[in-house]
Amino acid sequence: MSKEGSSMVRAWEATLRKTQAAKKRANSIFGTTSVAHADDDNDNNYEDDPDKQQQSISSITEGYQADKILPNGDFYTGLWLDNFPNGHGKYLWTDGCMYVGDWFRGKTMGRGKFSWPSGATYEGEFKSGYMDGIGTYTASNGDTYKGQWVMNLRHGHGTKHYSNGDWYDGEWRCGNQEGQGRYQWKDGNYYVGDWKNGVMSGKGTFVWTNGNRYDGYWQNAIPKGNGTFKWPDGSFYVGNWSNNPDEHTGSYYAPGSSEPETNVDWDPQTVYKVDLSDCKISMGEKVLILPSQKKLAVWHSTKDGDKPRRMSVDGRVSVGVDRAFDKMHMWGSDGAATCNVGDDNNTMGRKSDGDLLSLHFNNGNPRGTPAHPMRLPRAGKRQGETISKGHKNYELMLNLQLGIRHSVGRPAPASSLDLKASAFDPKEKVWTRFPPEGSKHTPPHQSSEFKWKDYCPLVFRTLRKLFKVDAADYMISICGNDALRELSSPGKSGSFFYLTNDDRYMIKTIKKAEVKVLLRMLSAYYNHVRAFENTLVTKFFGLHCVKLTGSIQRKFYAMSLTMIQVRFIIMGNLFCSEYTIHRRYDLKGSSLGRLTDKPESEIDETTILKDLDLNFIFRLQKSWFQEFCRQVDRDCELLEQERIMDYSLLVGLHFRETSTAGELIPSGARTPTGEPENVGAPRLSRVDMDELLLDPARWASISLGANMPARVERTVRRNDCEFQLIGEPTGECYEVIMFFGIIDILQDYDITKKLEHAYKSIQYDPTSISAVDPRQYSRRFRDFIFKVFSEDV
Repeated sequence: MSKEGSSMVRAWEATLRKTQAAKKRANSIFGTTSVAHADDDNDNNYEDDPDKQQQSISSITEGYQADKILPNGDFYTGLWLDNFPNGHGKYLWTDGCMYVGDWFRGKTMGRGKFSWPSGATYEGEFKSGYMDGIGTYTASNGDTYKGQWVMNLRHGHGTKHYSNGDWYDGEWRCGNQEGQGRYQWKDGNYYVGDWKNGVMSGKGTFVWTNGNRYDGYWQNAIPKGNGTFKWPDGSFYVGNWSNNPDEHTGSYYAPGSSEPETNVDWDPQTVYKVDLSDCKISMGEKVLILPSQKKLAVWHSTKDGDKPRRMSVDGRVSVGVDRAFDKMHMWGSDGAATCNVGDDNNTMGRKSDGDLLSLHFNNGNPRGTPAHPMRLPRAGKRQGETISKGHKNYELMLNLQLGIRHSVGRPAPASSLDLKASAFDPKEKVWTRFPPEGSKHTPPHQSSEFKWKDYCPLVFRTLRKLFKVDAADYMISICGNDALRELSSPGKSGSFFYLTNDDRYMIKTIKKAEVKVLLRMLSAYYNHVRAFENTLVTKFFGLHCVKLTGSIQRKFYAMSLTMIQVRFIIMGNLFCSEYTIHRRYDLKGSSLGRLTDKPESEIDETTILKDLDLNFIFRLQKSWFQEFCRQVDRDCELLEQERIMDYSLLVGLHFRETSTAGELIPSGARTPTGEPENVGAPRLSRVDMDELLLDPARWASISLGANMPARVERTVRRNDCEFQLIGEPTGECYEVIMFFGIIDILQDYDITKKLEHAYKSIQYDPTSISAVDPRQYSRRFRDFIFKVFSEDV
């Protein structure tokens, strides 16, 4: 090698040593690259080793040292590659924010320190622009948190010291204390136990510095439920605690005594008014702007000249929503590669994919490339026909509303969540007669006479309490001045569906056999939803029956004998949200008959697509994906145990970023699953999720299956595989808000389903049909769901 070549190698070696740590971290995330890493211990052996010299020469593509004053006044110094910070560098924004640390292709990735003008700092791990991993945040007021982070939020185990002297050590979730933890006040008082949404909730112990202590249950930071208050002398008070004196009951025991004393000069309410009055949880400082919200000013070369582009530190390019999608300029190794998305030679038809919809492969590409950008489905009209006077089911709706108002408004003693077995007895039902002129217990009304039946009223009242349904709001939704809406046509089962005007509740008519199934499994269902707050199974709020009499009975009798008694269940509407649901899927994991039979021109936002219409893989953030898998397993075990089959996962998608032309804007150029990411291409126009992350009220509305930020990756199916359930991933991802839950859980494996299975098994592949044994159904359902859902990495 020439002397000039040797000097070049030594210069490259210096750059390589500076970027080695960043590259190792990047490769651990994105997979190995063609550039071999050098070991620090062998840096001096390059001149004697031709192979290492060649490795070092190839590493020039990893970046070079640069000092840049950017067009908007920002300043960057550090390693630079293809118009991006890449390696170790410092970026200073004009507003005074600064980041010093590792970068990877324009994204903060690895270890670094972010400083705010206020004096606040975060030092620790970053991932895709977010504070993610282990890190320490020091607020401008002196608060410090050290522990685990996920997407800018404290999530996992961590310790926070407050500027007023308080401290907390324990579990966090979505930015708040949740799980087991200890909070100690500056005066020495402390609480150890369960937390939820940032307050003491669950079972825990509070100890005062004077030796007093309370062991028991808490709710919203105050004692609520069974608990014991103890004094240092050995005396104690045990009972059912409440800050409402009318609900509080208990007994005082003197030291060493086994008999309660009646004349005690002590009021349990002093615990609320005095002992806990100064024990407030510190709120901490709110972060006004997050690292992932900061934009980078980068240069992008085009044949029209150099134009500055804005890019966030997590790699998002600021693209206008009205930007034309026919040509996307991608940053490649040459700095100006162009990808023609709208190629006229590409074809697209609607066979099995449900989103405009079957995508064909181009030029023999084994993984397939979508032929056209995806578009939003046609906007649909508001679902349902308003049931107004003159509608065939108008009187039935009046009966239903009268019955609900009577059932929910009926006075009932306060009940605990621990119900007796008798409450679940199928014979536990209450009949009420509703004459038009009214009675002692019912109001007069304009409908014909009818009878009303409540099934297991105490159980469903307690379920509504468990699901945090306010009785007044429940009645207003169903029985208010606004009429119900009847969905256009009944489902396969022959059931009719009704929606409340505010979309919160869905009412479904069900068969007598389904009533029997629900009553049979009601105890197991109740215990399940009580034990698992994140359960995905349908939430049931009431089970009722209207028995028609008089003229209205004769009217329905002429139509159908089955309409004399109308049984219906009230459920939560999974898609009640401020977001428009752009796509709906009903997924079972079977293929026979699992293709929407509507022509493309009739498919809109309200169309429910099926398994063979699915052209996405759903990607959830790691902790949510783990919880999702656990909960699906638990729910399927319940349904299998109760011999239930034919249920499905209902999924709704709201696409977060679209153009004015109705085209979906991908979140970035990601490679298909199982292949290294194309690190030369930046992520395009990923929607800014930080508004959501900054708003605690919005986070409080997020739960498993509701309002969940996620990503979906587009898939295509092979043309030679007619019933390929899951297509090949394309790497084209979209930011979405997801909704999902397990529905139709009242079908047991009865003789009808057994006969259906036997008959269809003769004609079709037995594994492709829906009607199979509950154990086989559960296994197939889970296998499929765990393939279409995956962890977002």
